[in-house]
Amino acid sequence: MARLMARRRNIVIAAGSLLALAGVISGTVAVATQDTDGMGGVSAQGSASPDGKGGGGASAVPSDALPSGPVSASLAHETERGGKNVALTIDDGPDPVWTPRTLAVLKQNGVKAVFCMIGPSARAHPDLVKQIVAAGHRLCDHSVDHNTAMDKRSEEYQRQQVLDAKKMIEEAAGGTAAVHYYRAPGGAFTPYSRGLSAANGMRPLGWNVDTHDWQRPGVDRIVATVKREVREGPIILFHDGGGERSQSVEALARCISWLKEEGYGFDFPKV
Repeated sequence: MARLMARRRNIVIAAGSLLALAGVISGTVAVATQDTDGMGGVSAQGSASPDGKGGGGASAVPSDALPSGPVSASLAHETERGGKNVALTIDDGPDPVWTPRTLAVLKQNGVKAVFCMIGPSARAHPDLVKQIVAAGHRLCDHSVDHNTAMDKRSEEYQRQQVLDAKKMIEEAAGGTAAVHYYRAPGGAFTPYSRGLSAANGMRPLGWNVDTHDWQRPGVDRIVATVKREVREGPIILFHDGGGERSQSVEALARCISWLKEEGYGFDFPKV
């Protein structure tokens, strides 16, 4: 009888342990996927908004080391080192005309940036992707079709847009470079696409300063936007693709000079 009671007691204890373990796993998943504001959480330098823009506010050559922990699914709106540093992000390329000119400006100033690439453009210009990697810049997945309404599409569609573009960019880079970030076209993030990108090693990438350079408002207006809005946060959005980008290239050079004069350093967005 004593042996029977002991055996029952051991079974109860084992069952309790399994239930506790299940609770821990469930809690971990909940924490990993919880989205406090529906689109991106709150960063140390500002809150996220549905379009990827956040609110808020050294060396020009940052380290390219990746963190060893899991990638966060919240939108990145801060730099890796923090402090008075900005991160330049360049969208919609690579482009055979404007990407080389953008790279030249960055090289002349000793500054690194993140290039957010359209998958088919990367596949069409692997030489440019390799140049970007060789120069020490980072890669970002910017989808296959640049559909700014992809947040209204199915999860399967979003998955195809994110993962197919990632594969195209990786192959164009020669299979030797990581794709560190994912930026949804027009900021059309969803909790699903953010979780998907994080699960595949890409931090969802927002921005704080939208230069609107793609609208070609004039170099002076682009530069004025950076000067006015950089106090809101450090992630600055430019373009090297999607159209004629001579204003973007000139404004980028002028903004880098001004930022240096104001004591800003340059860093990568936090992964």
